[in-house]
Amino acid sequence: MHDVVLFDELPTGDGHRIAIATLNAEKSLNALTLDMIRLLDSRLTIWERDAGIVAVVLRGSGERAFCAGGDVRSLREKLVAEPHYPHPHAVAFFTEEYTLDYRIHRYRKPLIVWGGGIVMGGGLGLMAGASHRVVTPVTRIAMPEITIGLYPDVGGSWFLQRMPAHLGLFLALTGAPLNAHDALIANLADHVLAADAYPALLEALQAANWGDDAHARPALVSALLNQLESQLGDALPASNVERNLLAVHRLMNKGDLAAVASALTQTAFEDPWLADAAKNFAHGCPTSAAVSWEILNRSKHMSLAEALRMELVLSVNFCARSDFPEGVRALLVDKDRNPHWSRQLQDIDQAWVDGHFESPWRDGDHPLAALK
Repeated sequence: MHDVVLFDELPTGDGHRIAIATLNAEKSLNALTLDMIRLLDSRLTIWERDAGIVAVVLRGSGERAFCAGGDVRSLREKLVAEPHYPHPHAVAFFTEEYTLDYRIHRYRKPLIVWGGGIVMGGGLGLMAGASHRVVTPVTRIAMPEITIGLYPDVGGSWFLQRMPAHLGLFLALTGAPLNAHDALIANLADHVLAADAYPALLEALQAANWGDDAHARPALVSALLNQLESQLGDALPASNVERNLLAVHRLMNKGDLAAVASALTQTAFEDPWLADAAKNFAHGCPTSAAVSWEILNRSKHMSLAEALRMELVLSVNFCARSDFPEGVRALLVDKDRNPHWSRQLQDIDQAWVDGHFESPWRDGDHPLAALK
């Protein structure tokens, strides 16, 4: 079990150490399992308390992905085999995943995520809160939960709010992919380095003079990353977001979901990125769209802790309904890409949406009650 996340520590020239955690499930694109979450959360806790560790690097094994999301196939198997409410495995998985995400957001040392290749769903949950988020020209980021009957969780209700021009809502409704340039604009990345620059990053971290002032170390890491970034030249890909930001704003700023849905499904988009996004929406789960719309309305003024508590309620409720298992079946199990959604958008009323927000716990019993 302990091989699913690899841990290492490298000495620096001035007597400190750089910690490295590697998600080690290359065949599954480093999809997160509960074992991986537990190992990573435990070790991050240890490293945060270790005065000798000056910075942490989190990466994925292989060239294809940092992390393609949570292991939803395994989750679906448990939901189908033993229906419960709230399902104990779903409660454990999402509680511990969101606790890990929260720890990363609040980490007291520089935490560098090397977001090379695919970064989706739960992988973005790990990256979004890191102090230094690195992408490469081949990075592909997405929150494609609408395609499997879920919604953008792992803090998505918090960080999607912090994007310009209703871009977060657009991503939630369409699952549209982002490249490295897009990620900078969407506030999901801080630096773009060459795809083969990881060894140079480790070398620079080891050679740095870290000193004794912990408060100065985040700026030191930023300076090192900026220096490496300057070597990239003109390799940054063209941004789909930059080209279409005004169009996205106009599409999403129509007042209600029905009007947005009409615009997405009835417009003949010339831009291929917008056209593909509209197709994703049309084939996506209508309940996911309706709940995502409601999430972004409800979470406008929430703290991160409040958003994660809301998301845990939503996640166990999605697990108790049919669309999520059906979406995973269609996309990842049978792979027929023909999900049978429980409702069409015109059949969804407010009571159905509101039911997804009804907590199975009293306030004091909420598994994430301790988050502040």
